[in-house]
Amino acid sequence: MANKPSGLLSVPSPKNGKNTLSFILPRQLQESNILPCHRLDKETSGIMIFARGKKARDKMFELFKNHEIIKIYIAFIHGIPQKKSGTISSKISGKTAITKYKTRKILKNFSILGIQTVTGRRNQIRIHFKLIKHPLVGERKFAFGKDFKLKFKRCALHASRIEFKHPYSGRNLTIEAPLPEDMSKFLKKQAYLKKK
Repeated sequence: MANKPSGLLSVPSPKNGKNTLSFILPRQLQESNILPCHRLDKETSGIMIFARGKKARDKMFELFKNHEIIKIYIAFIHGIPQKKSGTISSKISGKTAITKYKTRKILKNFSILGIQTVTGRRNQIRIHFKLIKHPLVGERKFAFGKDFKLKFKRCALHASRIEFKHPYSGRNLTIEAPLPEDMSKFLKKQAYLKKK
């Protein structure tokens, strides 16, 4: 497991091969067979699963394919969703995409959500919350930042928890990553402004 910081690519791109978590982590651990099992957007922080060797990675791929891995995110969205919890379903690049959410807290201009992705399409969460007219705070790819009072330097999305059954031991695992510093500071600042 690794707790990816925002701003770092998960895997190499055609333009960037070395400034990525999948390049850096094996070198830090001094093990060449550390392989990523999935990816997170560059702006998204939080938990990523890595496997030792292709065989273990392939087993994790199967868990993802069969929806046997529960991925929970924390997101800050503009405004307040009409329903406190719900499911968003649409097509992304021609494939079904399903996102479940639950409102954790409502503040002055935004809400804090717990989000579970049932499917794993690229930019799924960002696209879905733009679709229901509550884009993520800091969103600039699928919404115009100038349209909203709240500003944040990146998309406010954090992969906070992953649950799955270990493919070898059969143990039920739950791994959590605390809210990163930038999102924590944002919350404290909003709480301070509310008191003034």
